[in-house]
Amino acid sequence: MIVGSHVSPNDPLAEAATRSADAVQIFMSNPQQWKAPLPRDDAEKLRASPIEFYVHAPYVLNLASPNNRVRIPSRKALAQQVEAAATIGARGVIVHGGSVGPDEDESVGFERWRKALESFDVTVPVLIENTAGRGNSVMHDLENYGPLWEAIGDLNVGACLDTCHAWAAGADLETAVELVSSHTGGIALVHANDSRDEAASHRDRHANFGDGQIPEGLIVGVIKAANAPVIVETPGLAEGQAADIAWLRERL
Repeated sequence: MIVGSHVSPNDPLAEAATRSADAVQIFMSNPQQWKAPLPRDDAEKLRASPIEFYVHAPYVLNLASPNNRVRIPSRKALAQQVEAAATIGARGVIVHGGSVGPDEDESVGFERWRKALESFDVTVPVLIENTAGRGNSVMHDLENYGPLWEAIGDLNVGACLDTCHAWAAGADLETAVELVSSHTGGIALVHANDSRDEAASHRDRHANFGDGQIPEGLIVGVIKAANAPVIVETPGLAEGQAADIAWLRERL
């Protein structure tokens, strides 16, 4: 099973080596800004590497937003991220589900996702991640993968299941993989994280394995059931993440 972590984009191959990682996830631009990714001088080297690459889109993107000044730039930014991800041979671009307006039905968010993905050539799979929030957050409920996939399932998309987010949202981790897979046909990527907070807290605060609130068996159970590549997004930089990767491998 492929296990890796989120790392600095400066020298991702070196970061992978320090963690004994099979895969890495990087930002290709500032996660808090709208700036387009810059070309990488090492793109050919990254493509040729046996390390699998994933790209996380900036947090500012909201493809479900009712605000044109957010939604339209989000479409453009996602297209730029996909184009940049293709240059390094990335296996997917991870994007949070986003939020609709406080007085809107979640269904309009699914329609906006469709329009976004039809607006450019999706050459790298877009992996849509569940979130820990509540209310008008489109992907706080794992059941929403159903209507979302009815809207976009024929496009180049996949499901990214985050264990901390699902726990924080109050989902049942014992059945989470089966539920999401029933709607999407399977899990493309697992974000494996422990949680600093109790179940249904709606707080997105990751913890290293064994230091958080999620029972060990639930984390390992999700990964085994998903049978997909795993990215840890845990604290502690290289040392902490190397320990978490080893922790997972011992139990898998």
